[in-house]
Amino acid sequence: MSQRPTFSLPFALAGIVFCICLIASNLLAIKQVMVGPLVMTGALIVFPISYIINDCIVEVWGYRRARLLIWTGFVMNFLFAVFGMLADALPAAPFWDGQEGFHAIFGLAPRIACASFLAFLVGSFLNAYVMSRMKLRDGNRRFSLRAIASTLVGESADSLVFFPIALGGIMPWDQMPVMMLTQIGLKTIYEIIALPVTIRVVRAMKRMEGQEVYDNNISYSIWKISEI
Repeated sequence: MSQRPTFSLPFALAGIVFCICLIASNLLAIKQVMVGPLVMTGALIVFPISYIINDCIVEVWGYRRARLLIWTGFVMNFLFAVFGMLADALPAAPFWDGQEGFHAIFGLAPRIACASFLAFLVGSFLNAYVMSRMKLRDGNRRFSLRAIASTLVGESADSLVFFPIALGGIMPWDQMPVMMLTQIGLKTIYEIIALPVTIRVVRAMKRMEGQEVYDNNISYSIWKISEI
């Protein structure tokens, strides 16, 4: 009989922050901001953190725990979006004049929502897979390299899925590659800037957990959530 996993406070806290970042990114994405000459969304300040946490989870607990966390984040984000749309559909009180602003935040278009959820799943699972496979190859060395490489793959997949589905036919097709490359580049730079903090967090988590996990002989199926 296999031993059931014990409760881990660091893993639980990482999972909470992960879900908060996903939900916050949906809200902050409403605001358009300027980064130098580039137009971005406010989600830029928080969404890359989810990939950093993904890297930490795979490095410390392995792909199976990351798989659980990715699906947990997906469900929490989906529920938040559904609750927001239901609240938006409720009739506003006659004296309340905030419906237009509320709708701008919570009235997420189904096309945008589907693109966002699908892109998150594809990007997050690819990020975790690359991180896991590179660790099997390199051992506990070269964490920085696999953190950057996995983020680059994950963010690229995220953008390649999201933009054509969400903005195809709305944004000119010749401008879309520039927008995608900009998103990928800025989020990867974010990862590089945050690396010193990420490395220290990973080391602290490993000391607290007293383990070094390698994903030998595991299934990389995204559906085997019960295998943790």
